Amino acid sequence: MNRVEAIRERLETALSPARLEIRDDSAMHAGHAGAASGGGHFAVTIVSDKFNGKNMVQRHRAVYLAVEDMMPAEIHALSIRALTPEEA
Repeated sequence: MNRVEAIRERLETALSPARLEIRDDSAMHAGHAGAASGGGHFAVTIVSDKFNGKNMVQRHRAVYLAVEDMMPAEIHALSIRALTPEEA
């Protein structure tokens, strides 16, 4: 399983998103110190009912918790856009 698929599986299991987009930006960071160790750079847009009533920090924590076993070896950097269905 590649890293994007692994991230998708973890986020779908933990947060049951209505929408999930994952972009691998690792190629844009070639030569970066974090990329040298093998960790990738990813951007995630996730829409989930589980974010209702949660502030931005709580939403980001939920995403990081879902992929924590992949950090920092497989994920060096993760950009997160976490929205409720109403915000999307």
